[in-house]
Amino acid sequence: MMEPLLLSVARVSTFDGERALTAATGFFFERGERLFLVTGRHVLIDVPTAHRPDRVEITVHTDAVDLTRSAVVSLWLYRDGKSAWRQAEDSGGEIDVAAIELPRDTLPEGIVLRAFTLAHLESALEEVGIGTAALVVGFPLGFYDTLHNLPVARQASVASAFGVRFQGQGYFLTDARMHRGASGAPVVLQHPGGDPVLPWKLLGIHSARLDMRTREQGVDESLGLNCAWYADILRTLTA
Repeated sequence: MMEPLLLSVARVSTFDGERALTAATGFFFERGERLFLVTGRHVLIDVPTAHRPDRVEITVHTDAVDLTRSAVVSLWLYRDGKSAWRQAEDSGGEIDVAAIELPRDTLPEGIVLRAFTLAHLESALEEVGIGTAALVVGFPLGFYDTLHNLPVARQASVASAFGVRFQGQGYFLTDARMHRGASGAPVVLQHPGGDPVLPWKLLGIHSARLDMRTREQGVDESLGLNCAWYADILRTLTA
């Protein structure tokens, strides 16, 4: 049986017109009848690097049995000069998470996907301790099963106090070997007693590797730590 978690994640390709820019990761989030694609905000716009795509493409499955069958969905990032995605701030500043709605009438017929919901957000903080094992599912360095259009998973562990905003920011830390292309990937914890269709808890959204600015290149090893924004920001972004 196909692991449903793999059908909740999509590869995100950014474009400026017809010019390909970058590749990243996104996942599906459903709230009522509305469906969203969630990814890192810097995937859609990153002012310091002058990264300003005008559209993204995601590839979705169109056959639940033959996973080689897929379709490409193109999403414009601006409408009438305004951004089509949602982003948020909190008391710590900007949050590197964005959500863009996917109008269901524009999706291909027979689309096959799984979506997280509000019920998948972790509310029992005591269930997630320091060192808790988790998975980060995405497309590191653009690597994935190109035949079946399926992402890969990296093992991770919670590396800071879960529920505590690390250094006052809206994220926690994970200890995992991560690469570019995984930005926007869901950080999840298996939950066998939960939703039988998608038995996982959504803990966070992977953003970027975190390192010491004072680290001497070639002398000190990389910390191997990463920022993951708390997934409960989706309560605001999808309201």
